[in-house]
Amino acid sequence: MRIIKVRAPGGPEHLAVADAPVPKPGHGEVLIKVAACGLNHADLYQREGKYPPPPGASPILGMEVSGTIAELGDGCDPRWKVGDRVCALLAGGGYAELCTAPAGQCLPIPSNIDLIDAAALPEAVFTVWANLFEPPRLSAGETLLVQGGSSGVGSTAIQIAVAFGARVAATAGSIEKVQFCLNLGCERAFNYHDYWFPAVRDWSQPHGIDAILDMVAGEYFPKHLQLLAVGGRLIHIATQRGVAVELDLRTVMAKRLLITGSTLRPRSVAEKTALRDSIEQQVWPLFAAGKIRPIVYSVFPMGEAAEAHQLMESSRHIGKILLRMD
Repeated sequence: MRIIKVRAPGGPEHLAVADAPVPKPGHGEVLIKVAACGLNHADLYQREGKYPPPPGASPILGMEVSGTIAELGDGCDPRWKVGDRVCALLAGGGYAELCTAPAGQCLPIPSNIDLIDAAALPEAVFTVWANLFEPPRLSAGETLLVQGGSSGVGSTAIQIAVAFGARVAATAGSIEKVQFCLNLGCERAFNYHDYWFPAVRDWSQPHGIDAILDMVAGEYFPKHLQLLAVGGRLIHIATQRGVAVELDLRTVMAKRLLITGSTLRPRSVAEKTALRDSIEQQVWPLFAAGKIRPIVYSVFPMGEAAEAHQLMESSRHIGKILLRMD
């Protein structure tokens, strides 16, 4: 089969099409004929040699795919059949014509969603659900600030939060992206190249913000503490502006704040399966009903993986970038 190989750690130019053996599904796994793979910032870091895959995971890039089941491993969940349309969360291996996935990390693709577009769903939906809703950190009627609202995770968070009755604001990096967030259902959206902080503070008055989904960190951290309401939740999913922050514990104590964060990739199959079950029950009907949708900006052919990575690094995109594997 063909894969996208990282010839050496470095820039996008080190990506190339190569041949590799077809993987064999293990116990409780399925083999997927990949239609498309979603790009994530973790792919860029792994390509640069800064984010190795977890022990036992495929060294091939790619943490989410869509496609059809080609083979079932021993002990596989009997719900799955060869030929089923699925999208799946992976620890690695998605930049390939075929990949394996634990059956518990697969979801059926709703009939109203295109097979290619479905590759945009797993990583973003699992991340949003694991950080905002499982355990519950956002309820109907509460306020949510999404930093980076035009990203794949950000656009998913906006849609799901609005669908569940939250009031949402977001930041984004251009006038076009701000309008995109408003079109998704945000009450307000702000260009983070301007001084967004007072505008967000004014929007949230007099109560403050109940939850902030943040992929920035760094110097944004003390601003977020000021914005949060009593009992507010600050949830970190990335650290684009740096990992070192200054924390005044008096603010945390006075407001009774929850400061947390998580990564998804190293979690056990059992944890991801539990998330899958909850997502299928509570989020998947929203896709089937057309209330939320995958946001796909560009689909690149397999041979243009370098160009796809260059686009992601430029941050010009809105929503997800996909690689088509046919």
